Amino acid sequence: MSARERILERVRDALREREPGEHPGAFEGWRPSSSPSPGNPIDLLASMLESAGAEVVRLPTEKAATSWIRTLTTEFASVTIGVTVPRALHPPISTRGSHEAELGVSMARAAIAETGSLLMDARDGRRSQLLAPTHVVIVRAENVHETFLEALRSVRDDLPSAIGLHSGPSKSADIAQTLVTGVHGPGRLIAVVIGVGS
Repeated sequence: MSARERILERVRDALREREPGEHPGAFEGWRPSSSPSPGNPIDLLASMLESAGAEVVRLPTEKAATSWIRTLTTEFASVTIGVTVPRALHPPISTRGSHEAELGVSMARAAIAETGSLLMDARDGRRSQLLAPTHVVIVRAENVHETFLEALRSVRDDLPSAIGLHSGPSKSADIAQTLVTGVHGPGRLIAVVIGVGS
């Protein structure tokens, strides 16, 4: 018997002796009693992201977003771009290997107002999402949902192999409980919401 078969047999034995439990029911989402009232989902998303140290830019159209990205990229020498970012929103600067790029640009599948999170698609590529020191995440206003449950439902017909939730710049307090940004990912996160007034 192989090691794999031995492990599976132990799991089967354990399940035989276990009493079946009831199904917990449908996922109802998460909302602690102390969370802010929903209000306008885009305003709540912005408030939550900003309180976590992110920047939020609201732009009325894709054309305005293209212009904003062109202006922003004058600060950077190179970029890595997620595969789901529309061509019109690609910055007009040199693309580099992800380990060298100063700027990453990604497209969020959805955003969650109640947690201030951007729902990222694994198909976009982790290079643009995690390696560049500055990460710009574009999300369309119609994809900003009030709750986590609504955001998950919005993508359920086209789920990637993995999703990520980005709720601000990377932070860690692992060493001496001292908060440091940019340790495990970008130290600067800019969320660009397209489809709202600036």
